[in-house]
Amino acid sequence: MNNSILVVVLASAVLYGTPLLFAALGELLAERSGVLNLGVEGMMLVGAVMGFWAVQRTSSLALALVVAAIAGGAMALIHAFLVVTLRANQIVSGLALTIFAGAAGLSSYLGNDLNLADQPAKRIFHSVLPKSLRDLPVIGPILFNQSLLVYGSWVVVIVVVLYLRRTRPGLNVRAVGESPAAADAMGINVTVYRYVHTVVGGALAGIGGACFSLSITPQWVDGLTSGAGWIAIALVIFAFWRPGLVLIGAYFFGAFSALPYTLQAHGVTIAPELLQSLPYVMTVLALVLVSSAGAKRRLGAPAALGLPYVREER
Repeated sequence: MNNSILVVVLASAVLYGTPLLFAALGELLAERSGVLNLGVEGMMLVGAVMGFWAVQRTSSLALALVVAAIAGGAMALIHAFLVVTLRANQIVSGLALTIFAGAAGLSSYLGNDLNLADQPAKRIFHSVLPKSLRDLPVIGPILFNQSLLVYGSWVVVIVVVLYLRRTRPGLNVRAVGESPAAADAMGINVTVYRYVHTVVGGALAGIGGACFSLSITPQWVDGLTSGAGWIAIALVIFAFWRPGLVLIGAYFFGAFSALPYTLQAHGVTIAPELLQSLPYVMTVLALVLVSSAGAKRRLGAPAALGLPYVREER
């Protein structure tokens, strides 16, 4: 029963959906503050390479995650400076960062310069719960045969939900995303809120990238994330900017990512080009959906998403 296609796909959906969940939650926080970050893919790749480098040097998984978060946050800080302080176009800035840090850019240079290619990870995240739980019918492989990264992502979902709904800073950031001028009039520092949430979002994207190099495919190769950052961006929109729906959507897209490998293991082949094109198709559709003010209102997007705020224009 635990080896059936359905159970394997569901268990793999949780595994492959975890990096999407981290990255999408980070993107959600940034967008709630009004900052559209299309550089998620680049931040995930930099997080993946630096997290892998850290575990190779220190053999500490905890330190590797910290390094991955710092790397992703540093990339997001560049984006925040460009779009919040310099008021550059958010779409152009995000795309530029992805090109700069992507598979043919900074992440590739770091991987090659640090001689990380063709090295197995010294330590990886394993399942942590007792074998008696992992062997339970159906739910064992799906829920209990997972690593700390999976359980940590669930904690992050709960924290984000409570933060946005039950705390004053969470309510403030929602106000900043809806009407920065009104928030500013209430004494909320729009610039600080946008900086902080963009950087935290980048840090979560870095951790999402490290999920690949420290768990799913514990090694470093160029383009390791294979478009996961683009899926994360689309996922936030399709989840209507709600953390709970992001969790469900991440596992849905995770199932698509794992499906070809699962089917192949069971003797069924499928054209890989179809699923490889999914991230880009979904991102284009998502951007089209929010291209008009009317669509933003219907979907529940922050009203000021993608719009720079200039205090003198109040």
